[in-house]
Amino acid sequence: MDDRLMTIKQLAGYLNLNERTVLRLVTDGALPGVKVGNQWRFRKAMIDTWLDDQMLGVTPRLIDEPKPVVSARAMLELDSCFELSHVLPEMKAASKNGAIEELAALAADLGLVRDKTWFIGALIERENIMPSATGNGIAFLHTVRRNPQQVVRPFMVLGRSKDGVDFDALDGKPTHLFFVLGLKINELHLPWLAKLASMFATRESVDRVLAARTPKAIFDVIAASERRLKTSD
Repeated sequence: MDDRLMTIKQLAGYLNLNERTVLRLVTDGALPGVKVGNQWRFRKAMIDTWLDDQMLGVTPRLIDEPKPVVSARAMLELDSCFELSHVLPEMKAASKNGAIEELAALAADLGLVRDKTWFIGALIERENIMPSATGNGIAFLHTVRRNPQQVVRPFMVLGRSKDGVDFDALDGKPTHLFFVLGLKINELHLPWLAKLASMFATRESVDRVLAARTPKAIFDVIAASERRLKTSD
């Protein structure tokens, strides 16, 4: 069922939109699809993942300027889910799967997930459907709707790779910052990812993290980015 292909008409019915709106979204690059001859086709699993990301406030394709969807004051404070020990300052992995395994190992070592093997598989499964690297050197990995009971409590861990990893980013460039999110949909405010996307909407904000010399400095840069977002809001 999840692997079946849909036409414009079928997708419009699935999303409860008119066909003209669907065609505009896909031609603008907002919806994931492929053109076969002169006909568009859509994989249901990719559409479902796209819908997950929309619910979380993350637009995974061709986004120019991520914008806050909700007032920053209404969003979950990062210090409730992110601690200094959650920072991996120097990742060793040189491949996509290697990076996922390294980050999942950190989450497991911190006792944030119940089963490291499950977490690795769930992250890879989600990546195979649609890459989480949005470009600008960052990626937001998560396992939405995939056995959230395996997550001990909502968390974020951050991995930094100064050399960068080929993570199938939309802009084709290496990914340097990996935000891995352990989400429990019923317990976590959905604007969380929108907040992160807004905090790191510019290359300068990414470069500040890359320039930080210690885990504490990285943590402080993240905290400062959150404060700037509150001020601008």
